[in-house]
Amino acid sequence: MHAHEAHIAEVVSVSSSGRTATTRAHIIEASGPSVPAYEAEDLATNVAAESFDFSYDLGDTGLPAEVQPPETDGIELTAKRKVYENSDYPMKTWAKHQGEYLDEMLRLEGRGYAAIYSMCLGCGGVSPTFRCMQQTCYGPGLYCQACLLTQHACLPTHWVEEWNGRFFERRELAALGLVVQLGHPSGFACGAPVRASKEFCVIDVTGIHKVNVNFCLCDSKVERRQQLMRVCWWPATARDPQTCATFGVIRLFQLLNCLGKVSAHDFLRSLELLTNNDGLSRPTQRRRAFRHIVRQYRTTLMMKRAGRGHALSGIGGTAQGELALRCRACPQPGRNLPEGWDRINWAEMPEDLRYKYFLFLAQDCNFRLINRNVSSEAKDPIVGDGLGYFVNHEEYAKYLRAHVSEEEISTCSGFQAMFLANRKRVKGLRTTGLGERQCNMDFILFSALLNTLIFYLILSYDIACQYSKHFWTRMESLPAAMHLVVEQARVWFKIPNFHLPPHKPPCHSPYSFHYMWGAGRTHGETVEQNWEFTNGAAASTKMMGLGTRAATLEDLFGFHNWRRLVSWRGIFTKRMGENVKEGQVHRDAFEAFDAALREVAPELVEGWKEWVNEWESRQHTDGAESPFELKERVTSMRDIRLKLAKEELLRSGEGVEVEREDTPSTFIIMGLEIEETQRNLAVDVKALANPTDVQTVGFLKRRAVLTKRIRAFRKLQRTYMPKVRRFLNATQRALWDSEAEREPEAVRLFMPSEMGDKTKREKACAVGLAEVEAELRVGEAREALEELRQGLRTRTMTNRYRLRHCTGQRLLTRGQGILRQINVKIHKTKLRYRYARHALTRLKEHGPWERELKVLEESDVRALNERALTEEEAAQRRGVHDYKEIGEEGGIAALGAVALGEGRRTLSWIWYTAKTTEPDEAELVEALRVEWCKAYARMNRWHEDVVLVEEEMRRTIEYGYWSAYEWLARSTERANSEVSEELQEGLMVYALEQADRENRTCAKLTADWSKIREKGRAYLAKETMGGEHVVVSIEGEEEEDDDDSDGDDEEGPPDYEDEGDDEVME
Repeated sequence: MHAHEAHIAEVVSVSSSGRTATTRAHIIEASGPSVPAYEAEDLATNVAAESFDFSYDLGDTGLPAEVQPPETDGIELTAKRKVYENSDYPMKTWAKHQGEYLDEMLRLEGRGYAAIYSMCLGCGGVSPTFRCMQQTCYGPGLYCQACLLTQHACLPTHWVEEWNGRFFERRELAALGLVVQLGHPSGFACGAPVRASKEFCVIDVTGIHKVNVNFCLCDSKVERRQQLMRVCWWPATARDPQTCATFGVIRLFQLLNCLGKVSAHDFLRSLELLTNNDGLSRPTQRRRAFRHIVRQYRTTLMMKRAGRGHALSGIGGTAQGELALRCRACPQPGRNLPEGWDRINWAEMPEDLRYKYFLFLAQDCNFRLINRNVSSEAKDPIVGDGLGYFVNHEEYAKYLRAHVSEEEISTCSGFQAMFLANRKRVKGLRTTGLGERQCNMDFILFSALLNTLIFYLILSYDIACQYSKHFWTRMESLPAAMHLVVEQARVWFKIPNFHLPPHKPPCHSPYSFHYMWGAGRTHGETVEQNWEFTNGAAASTKMMGLGTRAATLEDLFGFHNWRRLVSWRGIFTKRMGENVKEGQVHRDAFEAFDAALREVAPELVEGWKEWVNEWESRQHTDGAESPFELKERVTSMRDIRLKLAKEELLRSGEGVEVEREDTPSTFIIMGLEIEETQRNLAVDVKALANPTDVQTVGFLKRRAVLTKRIRAFRKLQRTYMPKVRRFLNATQRALWDSEAEREPEAVRLFMPSEMGDKTKREKACAVGLAEVEAELRVGEAREALEELRQGLRTRTMTNRYRLRHCTGQRLLTRGQGILRQINVKIHKTKLRYRYARHALTRLKEHGPWERELKVLEESDVRALNERALTEEEAAQRRGVHDYKEIGEEGGIAALGAVALGEGRRTLSWIWYTAKTTEPDEAELVEALRVEWCKAYARMNRWHEDVVLVEEEMRRTIEYGYWSAYEWLARSTERANSEVSEELQEGLMVYALEQADRENRTCAKLTADWSKIREKGRAYLAKETMGGEHVVVSIEGEEEEDDDDSDGDDEEGPPDYEDEGDDEVME
């Protein structure tokens, strides 16, 4: 086969100003045998090794350089996917037929085929003139008036049209004589009919209709409102109803209101326009009646779903909060906890089992859901006050009146929860938001915990550092029945992960979920996701009365909770799969880090472990020193500048060169020093796009010194590598011969490692010279790693100093200059390590030495406190490199004890070999201690979340079986009471239906979760492998089409599947 060479494509990026341009070379690699990851890295970062225009940039993205591709055979071309216009671009296909669609719409305005409109489709009579506008009910065709009324006897809310000889005119069925008889099946005559009001109105999905209705007086015990309800029409009033709405239109509005936040006003306005959109005959205004119907429906539906219709005590026996939908995954005695759990000796229970019974509660305030002081409680009362998600309004208002002048004083960061509670404009507002002040939150929290058996209570609040102060003292001001029956030491306060970093440093470790024993992957931010769902209703509820607003929000809360329960099937599957995968990654990372440190200082590491365990067992309530925080030792900016200046002087080459004895080692050492000087000079020249005259002179001096050293090296090379030129290839010989024409930093030295293969190396070099270089390259790589770690630690301390002490443009600009010098140093050290490692792969090939000296990726060059970049961040940084000469390597700094992404952060392998025994490296020991403790905590949190999710899955299924049993018991609870047979059957049917749904749901969850639960148990038993990819398919769920981004598709919020542990929350 003919061997094709790879091609190089150059991309020129022009700056926005048009003054500068950057050229980047991209390799179109030829197809060939698969290359191991480490070999591919060496090729990518050392492609300049065989280049005629040699450079020590080594193909690094931070310093773009001309590159030479590796040798491969064949060019791999990726064929484009075939395009199908009809499926890929359906709108283009439709546009070709738009005229046809228009013609068909206009055709429907006429009567259609003569064979159809020439006779009645019902009785066969001639010259029919009527048709139904809802043509889906009987299809196209014309009917006589008698047939039309017969066929619409049970469809009084359809619109019909009459042919007047020229066009169709809309008619109401009531005007044509249709009468709906209540109290009897359709077609049966009533012995005592009574006509309803002439203005009787029915609201349906087709519009607002006037309907002729006859009530039945055959049975005087059946009220008119009951007769309407039995045909699925909800009356607006209990006495003499004249307006009603079909169950179908109420359900439609409820879904649109809960999901799309469509207000009752807009919805009914839409029905009015659907009824008449030309303004010639406006329908009767029924908005107030419709709002009453919706509110009654919502309240009654909550009672029905809670089983209050089956209870002997009825609606009056409903307990406080009973209508609220409960969390099935939370521990609830008698419902989803093992039998006899309350008799367990908790002091003797292992800790890895104890945290399964933690109760996590999240609190938050919402300042968007304000309410104007309109209407009154008398005109708009709350029906079922305190029975759902809101506390009892009367008791709540009474308690707040006693704390009307209370003002919280914050000693931490100024979050809205405290500042807005005291400073917002409140004129004309009945409610300034849900939650607000501590007294508000106290009453709400303790009301929610009424009659709740608590083992451990974990409270999450974005101002928990302030709220926890005097918490137990404030509890004493509440009614005795609301007091918590739990030890104070078992109530812990935490701050959600996203809200924690802006708090002051003393709050970070004590209030972080990351460092809490038993927290798992809890982030505490889910309550914020709830506000995102409900805030869409803020505008419509702002002007509502007290009762209407409460009913609307409770319906929204219930809908949100129910949809979340339904989506748990996917959420728990996703969480467990992620926990197993990420947990194994963090377990392996910690064990490698821990083993490396224990080889050097086992007693020190064991002391750290005891410190973490002791600190977590107390839950840091006593202000003990945190193992996750540094004992601050801030290096001044002056010290950093002085250190950099000394290094610059040593690098300048103006000092006196030390004479060496003529030995193989001195020859190789001379070559390594010259290579480092060449790299430093090449980077410095590249870093200064427009050098000043003084800087240019400095470069010339350094080049002159470097040229002298290269000549001395060549002189010595004739002794140890006398036949080197003979064994060079054509390109290398050209480089050798043109040395005088090139800048000294681009001159190739042709050390033993640069020879083509082992055979040529042995013939060209003195005996043992390659082995000497190999040993020295190992030392050079280790030294480069140590310098890299020092540079990264210096950058961390500099950043910390700038954030705390540098204010103003002058100091910030100076600090930015120093950071640039540090980044340049880190960049040079990275190149030095990569070049040394590449030389080792040529000298020693691949082997055990690579366990210590691994491939150095861009993502590995990060400090102890930095996390790796996400794919999106890495892509953004690659784009920035096109316009920067020197880029920052590594990741995102995570200053302080907590930061976003802490739960997923892993330690770079470069720190595994960091030594902790040097007496002058106390700062390194301190940094390693913090990172070891954080890595230990991260591993534990992932492990705990596997346990917690497994337990939550079990509790969810057990709760479902308990609920099924409860519905079965309710089916006969009113069997002996005085109820009609029809009602008794309805009670029985609904209860059995709910019980069956619960049983089928539990069976489905058990089947769907079986495989992923096995994965979780295998992880807990340490039977999973490192880096194992967990794939879980949920049977029955449709996969999203890849081509679902049509122009007419509008993205909306996910249907609860993605609510859980978000990266932004960590």
